[in-house]
Amino acid sequence: MADTLVIVESPAKAKTIGKYLGSKYIVKASMGHVRDLPKSQIGVEVENDFNPKYITIRGKGSVLKELKDARKKVKKVYLAADPDREGEAIAWHLAHALDLDNTEECRVVFNEITKQAVKDAFKTPRKINMDLVNAQQARRILDRLVGYKISPLLWKKVKKGLSAGRVQSVAVKIIMDRENEIGEFVPTEYWSITAKLGIRDTNFEAKFHKLNGEKKELNQESDVQEVLQAIKGADFTVSQVKEKERQRHPSAPFTTSSLQQEAARKLGFRAAKTMSVAQQLYEGVELGKEGTVGLITYMRTDSTRISATAQEEAKELILSKYGEKFVPESPRQYSKKAAGAQDAHEAIRPTSALREPETVKEFMSRDQFRLYKLVWERFVSSQMSSALLDTLSVDIAAGPAIFRAVGSKVSFPGFMKVYVEGNDDGTTDEEKFLPPLQSGDHLNTQDIDPKQHFTQPPPRYTEARLVKTLEELGIGRPSTYAPTLETIQKRGYVAIEEKKFMPTELGELVIEQMEEFFPEILNVEFTANMEGDLDHVEEGSEDWVKVLAEFYESFEKRLEFAEEEMKEIEIEDEVSDELCEKCGKPMVYKLGRFGKFLACSGFPDCRNTKPIVKDIGVNCPKCHEGKVVERRSKKGRVFYGCDQYPGCDFVSWDRPSLKPCPACGSWMVEKRNKQGVKLQCTSCDHTEAVLDNDSDNEELAE
Repeated sequence: MADTLVIVESPAKAKTIGKYLGSKYIVKASMGHVRDLPKSQIGVEVENDFNPKYITIRGKGSVLKELKDARKKVKKVYLAADPDREGEAIAWHLAHALDLDNTEECRVVFNEITKQAVKDAFKTPRKINMDLVNAQQARRILDRLVGYKISPLLWKKVKKGLSAGRVQSVAVKIIMDRENEIGEFVPTEYWSITAKLGIRDTNFEAKFHKLNGEKKELNQESDVQEVLQAIKGADFTVSQVKEKERQRHPSAPFTTSSLQQEAARKLGFRAAKTMSVAQQLYEGVELGKEGTVGLITYMRTDSTRISATAQEEAKELILSKYGEKFVPESPRQYSKKAAGAQDAHEAIRPTSALREPETVKEFMSRDQFRLYKLVWERFVSSQMSSALLDTLSVDIAAGPAIFRAVGSKVSFPGFMKVYVEGNDDGTTDEEKFLPPLQSGDHLNTQDIDPKQHFTQPPPRYTEARLVKTLEELGIGRPSTYAPTLETIQKRGYVAIEEKKFMPTELGELVIEQMEEFFPEILNVEFTANMEGDLDHVEEGSEDWVKVLAEFYESFEKRLEFAEEEMKEIEIEDEVSDELCEKCGKPMVYKLGRFGKFLACSGFPDCRNTKPIVKDIGVNCPKCHEGKVVERRSKKGRVFYGCDQYPGCDFVSWDRPSLKPCPACGSWMVEKRNKQGVKLQCTSCDHTEAVLDNDSDNEELAE
């Protein structure tokens, strides 16, 4: 007969923990929060020390009834929500709803859902930590004040349905500032000169470095002609060879931010998807006879710390699998780098390094396996020896000019045997081979290749870049990155084109108003300092009511000023050339979550809408009568289909090419990756590269 009730957030977590605890425990799920501020009103008594008015969340009545009924049948209740501010707040709300004594040791926390970790946690229950609860309350109330005070103002002055938020407004501002940088960017001309050389049947390249003993910038063609004239007819001879061994150290194990960044780079995951799959791995996966097992530690963390037990297990694996040379002299520890990092939990790691990805692959979905493999490889590599690279720098004299060739090779792979961190520019860590060279060697000159270049504007933000930037600036915390990025897209403030964020007209309009009337909300330093204040509340060194009062004092004055001075802005819909096929009125352009679409100007009498389709200039390869147009799925993903649909059901995720396959005559599609674009036949194995990473359709259409 069960005499103890354990409450967690999710059914999956309840199932896993229930198996570990046995029949004396009833394990129930609260399905997240059970109480929150009301949606219909601000729900905060500002004049009464910001007292929040919590209500039962709609739809949670039956969940609470089930928990209360279970409470009556047991002697003891434990609250086992996640080990962070949000989890602590959930436990506190549950304690209130179930009439539990706050002074009672009813709170259990664990960083990983394994049998031993869960059993150990129940040996050391504690009281609910009110500092954590108050930090969560302060953030919730702060966001509620900003959202519920500014949003009605925007509805009144700009457009109905608009909303403002604290962290997401800063994120949109960062994206908008980058777009402005790109718009204002003026390309600068520069040149390079590459010498293609050879010795003993081996070819390599060297770049121009100096002229007459001094570095010379190649800013224009006249600079290039000066160098070419100086080396005309000159022999290329090796003048200096420098060999050096350097170490390359492994990356730290994952934090929430670095996991989201790397999953975006290597797996193509959105931040929300990364967190969703990580949650599944944390809560437990059914591993056949082994039962349900939590495969990774808690995935909301800004710490890179690793427990001694986990390090010892990693050492055991590395010794047996790779050998003694791959084990460092002492276990590796990593310092926290992120602004305001709390170090409350361990880094994200596998719950057992001995559970190699391939041994559990059959029990996982494709996404679960790929993310688990990423976490496992990152952690194991973080505990391995540094890699050793032999670098070779060769100076080559050609008359008064010096060219330089640089090569490297891995002499000992170390951690690189398992894993190498990705990067945002898509380059890879390929070895640059140079033949054995000695001072005095005469080289064959095969070609001198001068090239004109232009500097490029800063890149637009990908999800990975934006998460990294928010973390570096101290904006938000591990649990906020994914929902922030989702929110700014849902509200139509940003759109994603080719996996990069662009501000929409609506986003720019809202930010312009916010910047004029609420500059503190958009100030990066102010927002980062506010995060620091919330951290101080969590640590118990700052009073949460005082933090809110200091913020609200100036915020209230801003509200009053904006109410009087903000001018009403009339947003007129842009009229298109198309007429509504249902009522004949002109169609107008509207802005939705995934960009512009067409809607009838007769709304609300006529609610006809349709997507804006883009003709890519390719005839339909299936019916040969229609044209292939670019469309968007309900989730915003670009795909290609025939404009004769539903008469023709041709559809492709890849962009069809104008060029037929030279091998079999079938249609080809563009395949994009970090190295560029290639054309691939849909019927045979033929592939071919597309020059300069541009669409062949544009080139062929000219």
